[in-house]
This record gives sequence, C-alpha cells and structure tokens, in this order.
Amino acid sequence: MSNVVTPQAPARAVGALAVAKSARKPVSRDRLIAMLMLLPSVIAIALFVYGFIAWNAWASLTNWKGLGIMPQVGPLRFPAGDFIGLDNYGKLFADSRFLTDLRNNGFFTLAFLVACTVFGLFLAIFLDQHVKGETLFRNIFLFPMALSFVVTGTIWRWIFLDLHWITDKNTALIAVIIAAVWQMTGFTMAMFLAALRGIPEDLREAARVDGATEVGVYRHVVLPLINPIVLSALIILGHISLKIFDLVYVMTSGSPTLGYATDMPSIYMFQLAFKDDLFARSAGISMIMLVFVAIVIVPYLWSNYKAEKEAEL
Repeated sequence: MSNVVTPQAPARAVGALAVAKSARKPVSRDRLIAMLMLLPSVIAIALFVYGFIAWNAWASLTNWKGLGIMPQVGPLRFPAGDFIGLDNYGKLFADSRFLTDLRNNGFFTLAFLVACTVFGLFLAIFLDQHVKGETLFRNIFLFPMALSFVVTGTIWRWIFLDLHWITDKNTALIAVIIAAVWQMTGFTMAMFLAALRGIPEDLREAARVDGATEVGVYRHVVLPLINPIVLSALIILGHISLKIFDLVYVMTSGSPTLGYATDMPSIYMFQLAFKDDLFARSAGISMIMLVFVAIVIVPYLWSNYKAEKEAEL
C-alpha cells in the first residue's frame, strides 16, 4: 500500500488569506465621525498654510511689482508679473544689506539661544532647591512672558536710549539681544523646572551614595535626563529668533542710520513689500526664512517620529 502525501501549501495560503481578510475591519462609526470632524481643519490648513506657501514660492519666481491687476484662472489669482526664475534670489544674495541681515540674524540667534538656555537652567536649578518664597520667584521670572515683544521693545528702548546703547553701532544689537533674553528666559526656566521635578529623587540619592558631589549629580545624572527638554527649548527659541521682527522694529527699526546694525531679514522683507512694492523679492526673503526654519525644525520632528516608531516596536 503506497502512502499519498497531500500538499499543504495551498491550504495554508487559503488560511492565511482568510485570516488577512478577517483582520481588515471596516472603519468604525466613531472613527468615521472623528475623521469627518477633522476634515474641515485639514482642508483649511492645506489651503491657508501649504496653499499660500506654494503661492508665495511662485510669486518669488516672478517680477511682481505693485498691486497691479492679477491674472485669474477660475477662483485662483496669480501674481501680476512675468516668470523670471531665480533672479530675485540672485539679487538678494548680491545685496549687501541682505547679507548683513543674515549675519545679524545668525549672531542674534546664537547669542539668544545660549543666553536663554544658560540663564533658564540656572533659574530652574535655583527653584528646584525648594527655596523659601519659590512661588514668588517663579512668578517674577515668568512675568516677562506675559508681555508682547512690542511692549518689551518699548520698555527697553526707553532704558537703552538713556544709556545710548541703541544709538551706538557696536552695542545696538547687544541691546536687542538683552531685551529678547529678558523676555524668554522665563520660558526656558519653566520647561527646565518641569523636567527637573520629573526626575525621581531616588536617582539623585543613588548618585550621592556612590560619592558624587552635588555638581556631579547634576552633570552626570540630571542634565543627561533633561537633554530632550533642552533640545525642545532650543528648537522653539530658534524658530522665534529666526523670524524675529516686532522687538527689533520697535527698538531700532533695523538701525538704518547705523549701517543696519540691527537689521533682520524680516524687517527688510517688510520694507520691500509694503514700502518699495517689490513683492516678488519680498516673497523670496520669506522663502529663504522658511528654509532656515525648516532646517531647524524638520530634523527634530524626524527624530521624534523615529523615536515614537521605535517605542511602538
């Protein structure tokens, strides 16, 4: 009697296909309702954020000047200018004022980030010692955040006018940096203090038992644990500093009489658009600023996305 072997592969494939089909569950009613409720926001963001970014990018590639009659295709209007490619960007990077603005913005951003991080961390560590009157100190440190940059700029302009700082080419930008740091240090302090309070005391005690000094505890235990919060603070502050406008405009208007010692790309963009009617070149500056902000933010978002995916695994 011969043995007959029945092939199992087709049966297994059919079984796997059945399991896969059973795993595909239809969209639940609650999920569908949630998607429909989010749909208007998604459409609005796509239109008024990404749609206008695309429109602005196209405008930067034209020679649009003034508020002329804009060509219309259906509901869409296009810049009243001819396509000239990257000419506006070439003119900007050949413009000595724009290059000065980039240098000013770079120096401002670096000094602003370092000062806010150092002072914010120092204040957070100070409050983390549970000092007497902590609530009062915390409110005092956070108070500048309740003010707008316009109010802050007005107050510090009065102060530095008496000191002749904003009328001196060598100190005008330093004055602007001091005003910005004064306002935003409370923000970093609040972030760092929340991170410090989230660290279990057992970890610090274990380090002390192992012979670590208080400085060593913060250097080898506390600071490494709050590094993600420090990075988040740097990203937010970097975004603010790269597009700074109102504070500088109120304090110095870019210091045109001092060789644009405090001028920023945002101020130059404002002048080109609303004073010189060079809308296309102004759009070019806004696209360059967008690229700089994306260089800061996109790697951070990508690293967060990868970390979340790894955590799910």
